[in-house]
Order: sequence, then C-alpha cells, then structure tokens
Amino acid sequence: MIAITSSVEESIGAPTAGTSSSRRRLYPWIVFGLAFALLLSDYMSRQVLSAVFPFLKADWSLTDSQLASLTSVVALMVGLLTLPISILADRWGRVRSLVLMAVLWSVATLACALAGGYEHMLIARFMVGVGEAAYGSVGIALVLSVFAPQVHAALAGAFMAGGSFGSVVGVSLGGVIATQLGWRWSFAAMAVLGLLLAAAFKVLITERRLAKYQVRRPDGGVVVRRAPFSSLFTNPAVMCAYVGGGLQMFMAAVMLAWLPSFFNRTYDYPPARAAVVASVFVLLIATGMIGCGYIADRLSRNDITGKWTVGIGYCAIGFVCLMAAFRLDTGAGQLALLAIGAFFSAGSSGTTAAMVAGLTHQSVQASGMGTLTLANNLLGLALGPMVVGILADHLGLLGALQWAPLAYLPAAAAMLLGKRLHPRGLAKLQTLDAATTIKSDEES
Repeated sequence: MIAITSSVEESIGAPTAGTSSSRRRLYPWIVFGLAFALLLSDYMSRQVLSAVFPFLKADWSLTDSQLASLTSVVALMVGLLTLPISILADRWGRVRSLVLMAVLWSVATLACALAGGYEHMLIARFMVGVGEAAYGSVGIALVLSVFAPQVHAALAGAFMAGGSFGSVVGVSLGGVIATQLGWRWSFAAMAVLGLLLAAAFKVLITERRLAKYQVRRPDGGVVVRRAPFSSLFTNPAVMCAYVGGGLQMFMAAVMLAWLPSFFNRTYDYPPARAAVVASVFVLLIATGMIGCGYIADRLSRNDITGKWTVGIGYCAIGFVCLMAAFRLDTGAGQLALLAIGAFFSAGSSGTTAAMVAGLTHQSVQASGMGTLTLANNLLGLALGPMVVGILADHLGLLGALQWAPLAYLPAAAAMLLGKRLHPRGLAKLQTLDAATTIKSDEES
C-alpha cells in the first residue's frame, strides 16, 4: 500500500482554492479508507457463512447444493440489483446510498444470527444481498472520482481486494467465534461492526466535501448533460471488460466459498483449523488483487492497452496453477500451486475496472461500475460456488474443483478481443465526451 500511496501523491484531484495542501492529500485517503473499511464489512458479512458451513450442515442436515445456495443467493441479488441501484445512486447521491446499504446488510446479517432453519436463513441471506447489491460499484466510483486515471488500476485492485480481505477476516474470525461461542455469534459480530462503520461514514463523508476534491478534466471541460444510459452497452471494448472481468472472478469466488470445506474434507482438518488455513489463501487472493493492479499500472504507463495484455497473463497463470493443483495429491506441492494460483486468481480485477472507468463517461461511471459488478456476480461470484456445489453432489468436492479453472479460458478470450477493440471504444467515448461537455472558458 506504501507503493501505491507514493505513486499517487501527485495524482489526487485538486480541491477548490483555499484548501490546504495537507488536506488536499489527506481527504481522498480518508474517503478511500472508510470506503475500504465498509467493503471489508460487506464481505465479512457475506463470507462468514463459509466458516460455519460444517456447523449448519451438522445442525440442519443440509446438502452441499443447499449450502451453496446460501452463498449464491447473496451474489445473485447483488448481480440482479447492482445496476438499477447504481443508477439510482448516481441521481440520489452516492454517500446517502452507501450509508443506507451498509445499514441494510448489517441488519440482515443480524437476522442470520436469529434464523431458525434453512428457509429463514435463505430469506435473511437474500436481504444481505439486497443491502450489498451496489456497494462495490458505487463505492469504487466514489473513490476513483478523487484520484487521477493513471493510478486507477492499482486503486481499483486495492479497493476490490477489500472483498478478499473481508473474506479472510470473516472466515477466520467467524470460524473461531463459531467454535468458541456458537455460529450465531459469528453473524452477530459482523452485524455490529457494519453498523458502527456506517455511522462513521455518515459523519465524515459528505457530497459537498467530495465535490471539492473531484478530479477535473485535463482540458478544463465541464459536463453539461448526462451521457445516455445506452452508452454503457454500445462501446464494444467495455462489453469485453464486463465479460472478461466477470469470468475471471469465477475461480476466485469458488475458492472463497469452498476452500474451508476443501481443507475440512480433503485434509481432515477440524472446521476452525480449516477456516484459518483457508483464510491464508484468501489473503493471497486479496494481496494479488493489489499487487497485480499495481504491476498493471506500471507496465502500461506508456500504452493503456497494456492493461489488457497483463490481465490475459494473469488468467493464464491462474489457469495453469489451479488446474494442476487440484490434480495433485495432498501435500506441499499442492499447497504451493494453490498459493500461486490464489495470488493471480483475481489479478485481472483491477485491470478490467480501470478499462471500464477509462471507457465510460464520468456522468454514468457508477452505473458502468454497476454493470461490471453485475457481470462479476452473475458470471463469477454467484455462478462459481453454485456450479461447484452442484457438481460436488455428483463428482465430490475435489472432482468439481478440478474442472473449475476452465472458466479462465473464455475470460482471457474476452480480454484479448477487448484489446483489439480498444481504439474503437476510445473513439466512441471521445465522441460522446465532446457532445456532453463544454470548455470552462465557454461557460455562460
């Protein structure tokens, strides 16, 4: 994170006159820090379920597909509702929307702690998904609005890594709490944290303050009207970023949901130890999202299309390592390949987010990120765990995991097509930009 900080010291949006230099540097990082903390809470509430899978399976005699449904219903609702809620947030106010989302998912997580059976838990998890639906898209749009484009891949990767870091804490802490106090207390702890962070965000972040630090156009242009919503789907390169970004999340989502059970069943670890060991690999996923985003920014300083190439490389590494890992016998060799695969498994997240940010109009950028989140959830976070859960009922969990990395192949193909279409997509954006802005010296 130090490397990222130093690289963006001079890339933070300039505030209005009269704001001190120290405040100019500090406030965008306060925005990032609080938004990142809420994303941690988001995924802690979402992924704590994985840590208590063994307890729920024993208490309620659930099948693997039922367990998978409790995970996938959240991602499904996030996928279905992200775009409409992101559109509303662009109009209603991003800060107000983010606070409301955090309160809703926290209250729903508390309801999980009170669930009396599978049906009650499914309804509560449904509401967790409703609350979390657009947080990632609106939050990242808010963060990127106060930082310059040349560091967007690193910041997007770091922000999105909050999901994995939150999963680490949610899985490991949830497993420990469930073992010591019971699984219901795991959900209750996550709920209280979310409510506290929502209150802090409400106090410290306001639309008025954000407006002072928003990055201005290099030519001094001012947006005079909103770009049409259809522009999110008529840019061919952006469409490739949506598809490639969603599919490259497939395997990361599988590992987030099923690694605790993998170590419980394959290595015969007790649930608490399996959750802790799995959290190490989830931490590698998060670290990889940050590191891979930073590397992509560095390698593409002179050619923005280099982000596509780097993203394709990350998919290739993840595919090779994870295909091999799940076919090896248990032991050090398997764990080493799992570690490498985990690091690169979601490495393309920052690159695809940077492509979406760079190829969509600023007036609908939250909606663009919402569309990317929709793809991430429908093609990755919802589809991955559910497909593996269904296959596991027939092939066993290990057998299902052996086939899951195949999702990287169409992901890489979409990114390759996106690179070829990038010039056409950039030309479309420039035409749209010219039609919706005026130069500042032309303002009446």
